[in-house]
Amino acid sequence: MNALLQDNWFLLPMLALMAGLAALAPLGVQVLRRGVVFIDLAVAQAAAAAVLWLDAVVLHEDHGLGQLMATAGALLSAGGVAWMARRWPRQREALIGLLYIAGATLAMLGARLDAHGRDRMLELLAADVLWAQPHQVLTLLICALVVSWLNRDAASRWARDALFFASFAIVASLAVPALGLFVVFACLIAPALWVERGVALRWALAGGMVCSLLGLLLSWRADWPSGACVALVLAIYGACSVCIRDSSSTIHA
Repeated sequence: MNALLQDNWFLLPMLALMAGLAALAPLGVQVLRRGVVFIDLAVAQAAAAAVLWLDAVVLHEDHGLGQLMATAGALLSAGGVAWMARRWPRQREALIGLLYIAGATLAMLGARLDAHGRDRMLELLAADVLWAQPHQVLTLLICALVVSWLNRDAASRWARDALFFASFAIVASLAVPALGLFVVFACLIAPALWVERGVALRWALAGGMVCSLLGLLLSWRADWPSGACVALVLAIYGACSVCIRDSSSTIHA
């Protein structure tokens, strides 16, 4: 198994990116429709802050406890977003932005308490996808399957705030350690922008997967960080969605 992975070094990162896109893009469609675009940044920063403070206080690595803390922080942040969206709908994006700033500040303060905190914080922002681990890929594949099943009846299931925000928080908290915040946000929003322009989700996902491969190739050829390269190519892909019309360029499923 190890020999197979060594000979096909791109297999795990590509599987991680494909699973991440499949898990996050359907949630991204709901994020755009609900008008809570900053939710990913706020939730992911809350998860990162929880991990960094755990590392600083406990002073040793415990991946299981770290993931539990990340999920708890993400759920708490998502619950706050859901409450603010209902309580102050007109100011929700501004308030979510402030929640993101609070999470980012707490993450920075937690990082300062640990000798390796700065490196850890950079990993959570832009993870090196090339080093995705088998258990992380398996986790993302499970997330993709669950989200795909929930999305089969999107109109009724995602209409329930509790299910949507909880699902989003859990998936985001599991994706950030493997892909990094920048790639997670790009996977969430870039394909969803194409869906908003009338492109079928499966074609938007296919485009995102091609762009992810291009990002990995760019990283390999230029010897640049893989997470940053993938996020950059996906960001360009998402921005290109404004070049098509809403109705006349619809690609039917």
